Amino acid sequence: MNVNWHDLFNALALVLILEGLLPFASPSRLKQTYAQLLNLPDKTLRSIGLASVIAGILLLFVI
Repeated sequence: MNVNWHDLFNALALVLILEGLLPFASPSRLKQTYAQLLNLPDKTLRSIGLASVIAGILLLFVI
């Protein structure tokens, strides 16, 4: 398998940009969101994580 490092680093850069948007735009809202996440059951968090992974895999196959 030949890795295209340019594409890999572009993807990583995009992840960092997207992950940094909410803390930059609204740090107080981010804190509120994290506080709400602490109250969710583990099963719910796992379901959200699984849905995110599946959505990402599907997007990779579509692109």
